[in-house]
Amino acid sequence: MPSTYQVVRQAIIEKHQVIADYDGYRREMCPHAIGRKKDREQALFYQFGGDSKSGLDPAPESPKNWRCIPIDGLSGVSTQPGTWHTAPSHSRRQTCFDEIDVEVFF
Repeated sequence: MPSTYQVVRQAIIEKHQVIADYDGYRREMCPHAIGRKKDREQALFYQFGGDSKSGLDPAPESPKNWRCIPIDGLSGVSTQPGTWHTAPSHSRRQTCFDEIDVEVFF
């Protein structure tokens, strides 16, 4: 069985959506990059559906919907093809990673 890291990594390569639980909320997200920060595996997602503690900005392509999430905090992870959601700025990735393993290509 593939690890959560491998599932998210493959979703980036295939530009598939990720559905997962994190921090007590079910989230629908498009993964944009995966890597490490201080030896912790993390991924940068654009959240387009579900819930979160901070809520979602309903504006299309809102930069407020970027999420840097530790891989070990995700559970119930699945992937599916679907509409790709993103925003123009990946500014959060600069603080999300020390090193990037895989990043989405447009």
